[in-house]
Amino acid sequence: MRYTEPKERSAELLRVALGYMGRHEAAFNPVTFTLWYEYAAGINPTLHAAVEQRLQDSVPFSDTVIGQLYQEHIVPPDAAAMQRIGGELQRVMSGIASSASQTGTDAHRFGAQLDDLSAALRSSDTAALSPHLDQARAGTAEMKSSAAALQQQVRAGQSEIARLRDDLDRARGEALLDPLTSILNRKGFDQRLAALLQQPPGTGQQHCLVMLDIDHFKKVNDAHGHVMGDRVIQGLGEILRLTVTDPEHATARYGGEEFAIVLPQSTLTEAARLADQVRLRAKAMRIRNRSTQEVLFTVTISGGVAALRPGDDAHALIARADAALYQSKNSGRDRVSCG
Repeated sequence: MRYTEPKERSAELLRVALGYMGRHEAAFNPVTFTLWYEYAAGINPTLHAAVEQRLQDSVPFSDTVIGQLYQEHIVPPDAAAMQRIGGELQRVMSGIASSASQTGTDAHRFGAQLDDLSAALRSSDTAALSPHLDQARAGTAEMKSSAAALQQQVRAGQSEIARLRDDLDRARGEALLDPLTSILNRKGFDQRLAALLQQPPGTGQQHCLVMLDIDHFKKVNDAHGHVMGDRVIQGLGEILRLTVTDPEHATARYGGEEFAIVLPQSTLTEAARLADQVRLRAKAMRIRNRSTQEVLFTVTISGGVAALRPGDDAHALIARADAALYQSKNSGRDRVSCG
């Protein structure tokens, strides 16, 4: 069970959660309540860290932000898919077990037939030998057929299990993707960054992190609405997919209008160059009226780049990349800075 707090504690958490809800702009709904309840209870470390970061950065908790945090830190992988995969796996294993049981029964019967044949061979009654030989021949055929059936069942089961494993990997992978941009979500980002911290960089190389943020994004939402804001976010996600092509690198929607690029085995210069390519492509993007094709506005992004240093943890690396990002913001935006 996810929530185990006693009644008195849960009542206190209810009051705290409602207080948070009242201070922010997101709607009063079960998703918003669940997020603030888990934050107040301290039962979800990754959610707590994400909320703390946004509070520190004065990020408004809109419905969009709440929905993203809920998807990234509270919703488990697709429960229906996991249940289906588990059921199919149980069916496959039951089929193999049934075939194995039948083969075992046939083997036991064949063993008894061989014992009878052995006893007949030791006796001097040649007339009694013939039926035992017939039984042994029939038993041999049954065993051959049963063993072949088991072998076929095992082969089919192995193929089915491989397919189910692919389905499971796909379901887990989808749980790490941001639904709006189809790049990694915050949970996927955290996993890739944790993996990066576990491997030392090669000689002459560095592990790097790029943080990107859409300039004046609130003005886009205020002037054109959240649907248009989503189009901008989708556009930047597409630019990241087209620009970051190294399979070892990873792009992620870090939160709201902020994005990240994880670059293992790179250099600060290469990371800055890649970030600037993304910036230039974003600047060239034109947001048009879909009916008239009139250009409504353009967007720019700012970026910050940092390289992993000895003794760094994830928080230190992110903080340094964020500091470089805010240096770009404070220097006029539409630029990339290195920290």
